[in-house]
This record gives sequence, C-alpha cells and structure tokens, in this order.
Amino acid sequence: MTASSDRYKWVALSNTTLGVLMATIDLSIMLIALPDIFRGIRIDPLLPSNSFYLLWMILSFMVVTSVLVVSLGRLGDMFGRVRMYNLGFAVYTFFSLLLSITWMSGTGAALWLVIMRIFQGVGSAFLMANSSAILTDAFPEDQRGMALGINQVAGISGSFIGLVLGGLLGPIQWRLIFLVSVPIGLFGTIWAYRKLREVPRKRDTHIDWPGNVTFALGLVAVMAGITYGIQPYGHSTMGWTSPTVLSMLSGGVVLLLAFCLIEIRSPDPMFRLPLFRIRAFTSGSLSSLLAAIGRGGLMFMLIIWLQGIWLPLHGYDFARTPLWAGIYMLPLTAGFLVAGPLSGILSDHFGSRPFATGGMLAAAISFALLELLPVNFGYPAFASLLLLNGLAMGAFAAPNRAGVMNSLPPQHRGVGSGMNSTFQNSGQVLSIGIFFTLMIVGLSATLPSALFHGLVSHGVPAAAAHKAAGLPPVSTLFAAFLGYSPVTHLLGPSVLAHLPAGQRAVLTGRSFFPSLITGPFRNGLHAAFDFSIIACLVAAGASWLRGGKFVYQDRAEAGTSGAQPVELAGAATLEP
Repeated sequence: MTASSDRYKWVALSNTTLGVLMATIDLSIMLIALPDIFRGIRIDPLLPSNSFYLLWMILSFMVVTSVLVVSLGRLGDMFGRVRMYNLGFAVYTFFSLLLSITWMSGTGAALWLVIMRIFQGVGSAFLMANSSAILTDAFPEDQRGMALGINQVAGISGSFIGLVLGGLLGPIQWRLIFLVSVPIGLFGTIWAYRKLREVPRKRDTHIDWPGNVTFALGLVAVMAGITYGIQPYGHSTMGWTSPTVLSMLSGGVVLLLAFCLIEIRSPDPMFRLPLFRIRAFTSGSLSSLLAAIGRGGLMFMLIIWLQGIWLPLHGYDFARTPLWAGIYMLPLTAGFLVAGPLSGILSDHFGSRPFATGGMLAAAISFALLELLPVNFGYPAFASLLLLNGLAMGAFAAPNRAGVMNSLPPQHRGVGSGMNSTFQNSGQVLSIGIFFTLMIVGLSATLPSALFHGLVSHGVPAAAAHKAAGLPPVSTLFAAFLGYSPVTHLLGPSVLAHLPAGQRAVLTGRSFFPSLITGPFRNGLHAAFDFSIIACLVAAGASWLRGGKFVYQDRAEAGTSGAQPVELAGAATLEP
C-alpha cells in the first residue's frame, strides 16, 4: 500500500464517520427535544387530532432511510459511491437548515417539519448507503473490521448522544437542534468533495424502476401500518384491528412479494437476491435484522422507564426528566464506544463469528438481568447493566458489519451495504411497534383499575376518574415520554382546579403517578425484555451459522481472470 493510499483511508474513515455520526445524532435528537419543539410551534401533541405529527416527527426520518438505502446503494454501485455520498452530505445539510427556519406555527409548522424531516432522511440514506462501501474500498481486508467498527459504533452511539444533545439544546432554543447540523454538514460536504476519491467501475447496468417502486411502496406501507397499529382505534387500546392498518400491512406484504418476483426476472435487479447465496452475507444480514428487532425499541422503553417512574421518584420534575434520561443512559453509549472498535480490530484477525455471536449472547444475558431489577432500582446496578448491554451490542455490531462487507464482491458493495442497512433500520421500526404493543398489553391489564381507584381515593369525582382510566395507555406513555405530568394530561386543568390544594399537589406531584404505574409497567416491561432475549438468542444462532473467516477476493488482483470468493477457515459459500 502506498503512502498516499494509506493517508487516504484515514481521510475516508474520518469523513464517513462524521457523516454517519451526524445522521444518527439527528435520528434521536428530536426525541428529547419534542416538548420544546411543540411548545415552540404552539401545538399540543397529545390531542388525538395531532397524533399524526407526533408519530411522524419521530418515525419519518427512520422510515425514509430504511426505504431508500438499498436503492441509493445500488446507485452508488452504478454511478459512483463517492458521488452519491457527497450528494447526500449536501442534501442533508440543506434540509437541516430548512428545518431550523420554520416561520409558521400550529399544524402548518408541524407539517413543514415532518416534510423537511423526510427530505433530511433522504440525505441520511445517501450517507448510510454508501459509507460502508467507501470504507471497504479504501481499507485492506485486514483492517476493514477496525474501520467499519469505528464507523458502525459511531453511528449507533450517535443515537444515544443525540438524546443528551437534544436535552441540552432544546430548552435554549428548539431550532438549535436542527441548526447544529448545518456548520458540521457544510464542513463535511466541502471536505468530502475535495478529498474523497471515486473508485472506477463499469456502468453497464440500468435502474430497476419496477423493483424500486414496488419495494418502496411495500416497505412504506408495512412501516406505516406498524406505526398506526400502536395507536388507539375505536374502543380498542391499539389499532391492529383497524381496516386501514390491516390494508396497509397486507398491501405492503403483497407489494414486497411482487418485488421479489420482479427481482428474480430483472436483468439489473435493485435487490441482489443472488447475494443471499453467500452464507456470510445471509447470516450477517439476518443477524442485523434480529439484533435491531431486539434492541430497536429499547431506547423508548428505557426513556419511559426513567422519565415516567424512576426520575420523578428521585426528585426530578417531569419537565426536567427528558434531559436527565439521556444523561443517565450514557453508560450504554460508553459500552458501544469501548467494544465496537476493539471487537472490530480483533475480528480482522480472528473473524466475525466469535465476537458477533458472543455479543448477542451477552446482550440476551443483559436483558435477563434487567428483568431482575426492581422498577425503582438502584442506579449503580442499572448503569452496570446498561454498560454490559452497550458492550454486548458494540461487540456484535462492528464484526457483523465487517463480516457482511468482506463477503461482498466489489461491484456489489453499495447495494449489499444498503440491503444490510435496510434490514437493520426496518428491524428498528418493527421493534418499536412490538415493544409498544407488548407494553400497552401489559398496562391495559391492570392500569385502568389501579388508576381509577387511585384517583378516587384522592378526591377525584368518579365520573372524571372513570374517564381518565378509560383513556388508551399509549396516551399515558406518550405523556411520560414527552416529559409532561401524566395526571395533568389525564384529568385536565378543569378537574384539577376543583380539587383541594393538598390533593391537587399529591396528584400532580412526583410520586403519585410513578407509584401507581410501577406494577402495570413492570408487566409490560418484562414482556418486552422477554421478546428481546428471544430475538438476541436467535440472532446469536444466525451469526454462528456464518462459518469461519471469509473474504471475497477478485482473481484479477492475483493476476488471473474472473472473480471468485476466497474462503478462510471453512466458510461454506457460493458465488452470486
């Protein structure tokens, strides 16, 4: 390797890591700052008529990224990965600026933010689809685990760093949570256009329009169905029986099946189905999906646990809980940052299987230990288990991504990276729907009765208590998630105003609601953790099936014609 190429690989790593970190910080930065955003644009997100804006401000970015990464990775293979990546940096920066300059208020401002957030997600998809392929092109095979590990863990850690950053910037000025990306994005865009180098490749393929359209429509329909499935429908606590949700889910599945048929027959398919003949790629992608399903809803459950119960019981006002929830979750980020690069370096020498498989087993153990904690836990034990979970997930993420990318033929690294990212991002959305469903089922069994009797015992009229107890649990969860006083939201100011001052102080204080919800919350939380344990164990099994260390190499590099996969340590694979 020449000195020039040696310098270039660090430039590529630095720039792509900055891009992925920025994108994933913005994935979560809104979660903590949502109360400040809604106050800034003067809209009540808990009104049923405004639930659209609440859900899609949270999920639109993730849904768009999941849908587009395969297509944009394929475009990178066709027209240049660096070109597509650079365009993504520019698009991302431009729409971050537009998000910060909203001049409207009310629903108009909320709709503007949702639309701009969608286009910001497009820029993010360009970055995520091509960053791993750029690194795989730039680094030799014995250093890819380290490089992809740093890049992957920076991305995962960014989602937790965003929680703290949103909590710090939101109270100062809500526009800052979007504006902070603009100078970083401008620097990254100029740097990328000046320093990143394109790897020459043939352009003898065409865009698979039927495949792109059916895949996008199908995946959007499925994800939208999952999103609306956790909302109330009629007299039901959730919307899984809603005709709209059922139509979205069934229609999406039909479109995705049609997409598979199209790809089998397409001369230039968008989704390279023959890549699944490579065992290392298939096992790694399946592991990514299962790991994302197991951990994707974890952030929401931990935030609700901290904001709705633990922090108020330990003296924090509800309005202050969003920031402190992010701070108290930092051990999780620390685990990612420590384990990711280290496991990536080790996987360069020993292969991905022991670290990715071991990481998933350790993650399952961490979820089992979290179940043993009381809801009102001692923080040192909680922090230790968060650290263990972060170490486990970090140990899995970097080697798994390196194993996937090493298994791909050079001409398919962009689309292969996009396919892997689609599994990961789609798994996160699916996980959110599953976690919230399990939590709501657990709450629905006992929360209404406990809430009714608790309110009546403190002087709330039976009719008002019955009405509050009959509200969907998801409304209570979102109130706690947004840092609002749940009882104030459930009863409303008119009911509270007629109560004696002492009773009103108790009901809206820091201990009434957390104490009331502890039992019902434990039921839902344990169901969610049980699901995570199963998903992580299955992911560990899928990861083990990848075989030994495997690197795809081109015969032309060795002075022969054609291309073939090169197998190390007995990995059974087939060339696509």
